Amino acid sequence: MPQKGVKIIAQNRKARHDYFIEETFEAGIELKGTEVKSIRLGQVNLKESFAQVRKGELFVEGMHISPYEKGNIYNADPLRPKRLLMHKAEIRKLEQAVMQKGLTLVPLSIYLKDGRMKLELAICRGKKTFDKRETQAKRDAQRDMERTMRER
Repeated sequence: MPQKGVKIIAQNRKARHDYFIEETFEAGIELKGTEVKSIRLGQVNLKESFAQVRKGELFVEGMHISPYEKGNIYNADPLRPKRLLMHKAEIRKLEQAVMQKGLTLVPLSIYLKDGRMKLELAICRGKKTFDKRETQAKRDAQRDMERTMRER
């Protein structure tokens, strides 16, 4: 019987720094057997990845899954585009959102949910440099306030 619950395997922390997250979605991933084993070992990198819609199907590009050590000839190309599994209506909604200027699809995390591999996908708007500085300043101010409250 598969394990119940959610186990986060990898997160794209840089995405939260570089983008304003508008909306998030959950998608299944079409993987080969050795890729699943490699992901379960945590050998996945989402840093430079993005998603795009092609011919009514959703693909994630640039997601690096290291080859499984014991996989020999069955290992797939680490950077091959992986198809994401979502309902057609959701894919159409994502496609229309991406057509707007400045919006992109970015994978935020990959996790196991009830024994199945899932990818958290977000519609994002890129941050400008001053937005990043503003976010950092707010975070620093909040940290300073909490520190002074603790000291009292």
